[in-house]
Amino acid sequence: MATYNTSDFRKGLKVQLDGEPYLVIESNFRKPGKGNAIYTLRLKNLIRGTVLERNYRGGESIEAADVEEIEVQFLYRQGDTFVFMDNNTYDQYELSAEQVDDAWKYLKDGMICSMVLWNGNCITMSPPNHVELKVEYCEPGVKGDTATNVTKPVKVETGGEFQAPGFINIGDVIKIDTRTGAYVERVRS
Repeated sequence: MATYNTSDFRKGLKVQLDGEPYLVIESNFRKPGKGNAIYTLRLKNLIRGTVLERNYRGGESIEAADVEEIEVQFLYRQGDTFVFMDNNTYDQYELSAEQVDDAWKYLKDGMICSMVLWNGNCITMSPPNHVELKVEYCEPGVKGDTATNVTKPVKVETGGEFQAPGFINIGDVIKIDTRTGAYVERVRS
């Protein structure tokens, strides 16, 4: 099994602690006046989503997680189950609504997503950073509201709701940042 030395510690590293995969979300280095350097890692459990903090002295190592990141295509939703397919091997993966979490708001049929596998089982899925979605319903904008930062809820083709500027109308295509859920821009057709 591969290991990472303290000199390899950085954000985004996938490691294994107590038999479970973790993602390093923050890595800090401290060098006290005496003794070894101290590395403080904030780690997110890739299965449960919990966050913990661990300290390591210079020269210590940590086990690398046996995770694989693959590109998958979203096929369809059936009740509370979301089905994805690996385009290289044609393997299909089913994820529950809990595993997909709020990402369902961005998923359109045929969309390419990123999936993390641990021991051959899918543990997380993430959509592309930006998606373009068609507005299915929104209240009409009030004339003169374009000068201020007035927002209104809009419902998009996936069933998700987002805040968008007052000038957005039904039928418009908007770009959404999937990391924050924020409106980016109206897409010109």
